[in-house]
Amino acid sequence: MSANEPVATHDPAFTIRALRLDRNFEHDMALLHGWFQLDHAQFWGMQQHTSGQVSASYRQLLSSGHATAYLGYFDGLPSFLFESYQPIHDELGKHYDVHPGDLGMHCFVGPPQAARIPNFTRRVFGVLMSFMFEQLGAQRIVVEPDVRNHKVHALNQAMGFTSLNEVQLPHKRASLACCTRAGFLAALSNLPLNQSQNQRISSMNTLRQDHPAQPAKHLNPQVWAHVNRALVRKAIGEFSHELLLEPQVIGLAQRAGFKRYRLRAAGSEFEYTFDAQAMALRHWRIDETSIQKHQQDRELPLNALDFIIEFQQALGIKPALLPVYLDEISSTLYGAAYKRSKGNPTSAQLVDADYQTIESSMTEGHPGFVANNGRLGFDALDYLNYAPETGASFPLVWLAVHREQAHFASVSNISYQQLMHAELGGSTLARFEEQLRDQGLDIAQYIFMPTHAWQWLNKLAVGFSADIAEQRIVCLGYSQDHYAAQQSIRTYFNLDHPQRHYVKTSLSILNMGFMRGLSPYYMSGTPAINEWLGNKLDGDDWLRKNGFTVLREVASVGYRNRYYEAASSATSPYRKMLSALWRESPVAMLRGQERLMTMTALVHVDHDGAALLPQLIQRSGLSPQAWLARYLDAYLAPLLHCFYAHDLAFMPHGENLILVLDGHVPVRAILKDIAEETALMDKDAKLPGLAQRMVADVPQNYKLLTIFIDVFDGFFRHLSQILVDHCTCSEDDFWRLVADCVANYQSTHSHLQSKFEQYDLYAPDFLHSCLNRLQLADNQQMVNLDDQASSLKMAGLMANPIARFRPQ
Repeated sequence: MSANEPVATHDPAFTIRALRLDRNFEHDMALLHGWFQLDHAQFWGMQQHTSGQVSASYRQLLSSGHATAYLGYFDGLPSFLFESYQPIHDELGKHYDVHPGDLGMHCFVGPPQAARIPNFTRRVFGVLMSFMFEQLGAQRIVVEPDVRNHKVHALNQAMGFTSLNEVQLPHKRASLACCTRAGFLAALSNLPLNQSQNQRISSMNTLRQDHPAQPAKHLNPQVWAHVNRALVRKAIGEFSHELLLEPQVIGLAQRAGFKRYRLRAAGSEFEYTFDAQAMALRHWRIDETSIQKHQQDRELPLNALDFIIEFQQALGIKPALLPVYLDEISSTLYGAAYKRSKGNPTSAQLVDADYQTIESSMTEGHPGFVANNGRLGFDALDYLNYAPETGASFPLVWLAVHREQAHFASVSNISYQQLMHAELGGSTLARFEEQLRDQGLDIAQYIFMPTHAWQWLNKLAVGFSADIAEQRIVCLGYSQDHYAAQQSIRTYFNLDHPQRHYVKTSLSILNMGFMRGLSPYYMSGTPAINEWLGNKLDGDDWLRKNGFTVLREVASVGYRNRYYEAASSATSPYRKMLSALWRESPVAMLRGQERLMTMTALVHVDHDGAALLPQLIQRSGLSPQAWLARYLDAYLAPLLHCFYAHDLAFMPHGENLILVLDGHVPVRAILKDIAEETALMDKDAKLPGLAQRMVADVPQNYKLLTIFIDVFDGFFRHLSQILVDHCTCSEDDFWRLVADCVANYQSTHSHLQSKFEQYDLYAPDFLHSCLNRLQLADNQQMVNLDDQASSLKMAGLMANPIARFRPQ
């Protein structure tokens, strides 16, 4: 390749030219020196270099014999710099097991294009990686970006890279990752493709030389042993919490405050022993390292699947449901092993991380559920492409659905046309309309809607084939924007335009007690419920001053398949396979230097055992008590107000709450997932139109469980252990702060005194409603969404941890 002969690539807009030590060299160096002064060059490490120093660096690189640099052109203009090197001859090779065919890659994209080009950096990466695999003979591409460069980490994951580990290089702490041909192909198949890229994928199919074990490479004996031990600890703790298991004390443990326990299933020859401390709310603080399993005098490895089988009778799992529950346990273990092997940022690094980095780094969204990552329906590649913890980005599939079977609904200040223009942009919208015209179809008879690519390929393209053949459903293609799955897995954050709406779609996988569809009938009333609720909360002076708000679900589309409707009941998953909604983005709600963090982060513990919450408190400069008081004011106090002043109940668990931080201190909270998980507990209330659906007739003694179970037991119980484990705050101090928050709220709302007495938050005890009991009884649909109170499973009464702090 000569200096004056750029090489064409599979994308006709791009060419690549090798840098040479020739007459063009100094001209190239002057260009690069200018690029390296840009703000986004901070991680390239040459912002302070003079032009002469840049020249010297590249003279050394080009003379090394094992590294090369290239200049990339887009439409004939220099646009990016690309370096390729052999790790075995580089400092990096001292820090990992170099494979034959490994090639390192560095890429720097120059100044932004005059006109913004969607997904430009992704296209650059695709060009470079194709070039390396095809023309440079790479078997694996290796990258080592700075651990702080979160945008590049997300891009690498989107292009098929998987993390290996962090390494300390002389000039930076780097996140080592690699990409195989198969990983790149899998990533390419989920990117928006033009014709040349489709041809590229076809030609690259001949390059499938990787071993089929690749998607399971994180399943090794050491990681498997760790995740099984962790899940057995959780199973013992949560099943004992719900009184399904009853460990017996056999003596004192060496650790202060702990006792030694024994657990044996009826008729079993296996015995488990462990050290634990009893905490409030029947919480079991178990020392994970102390758990042992014995068969007579022989110690056996811990195995979560064996544990479930051994205790099947005590857990009350019906024989027909046991294999499905074991599938969910296996999938949970698979995901846990991936998270442990992925190389997530540490808790100390997450303190300053951006919202989506935190979202994809969480190890556990629902700390109370044992089988909390079932996702039955995904195969191993689907997991890598779509699971939240992989950090993968993907486009959505857009459909046009006929109005005879589809219904669009929205809040009063947003029209269908406004939403489509805002979400798609004028050019994409025009292109979709042109596709319908080309097929002789009337645009006015169709509604545009997104769906998940997995749903289209696995459920709709075949199961809805009659509707497609009759042109009641027309597939329009991929979105230009890329999205990242949130912890709730069927909700997607727009990575390219963060201020655009979240999108939530039907996703017919079995996960945590439900097939994750969306009912078209529920969708028809979703915007009305959100508009009523949003107006209600916005009109409350106290909530407005507190800053508490909701992410409104502003529009929805539901599609009804007449064949499945004729053959199934109203609650059947077959009726919930094609719906979507748009939810406000929290990014648009930020002020000044505020940032976002999922509330799940407060119970996050990294793979070194360090929790994020103590790090946040330490960085804030506040005492633990002051920080927690600020947090409770932002989260608990508005929930109390919604309950006492408005009879409203939510599902305010960690995944459903977004905290707004100023620096490292929570200042307010944003609630999401409104339509399906909000109840107005005034059975006589009259709401307008379809919003009436949220009115619920809840038994009097169940109403306050929205605080006792969903907040105290569902979240604070786990939060308090984090505080105790890290010596941040004692359990008594934490619950006293909770009691103080309640007292402060009630003292400033004396006009609600009669309701405070009727629904007494300082009552000595409350009903214990159990989550795992629900899932174990029916892991296909654990709750009747039309009458949730009737589905609850109780385990007697639980002592109220704030009762003893009742104000005098």
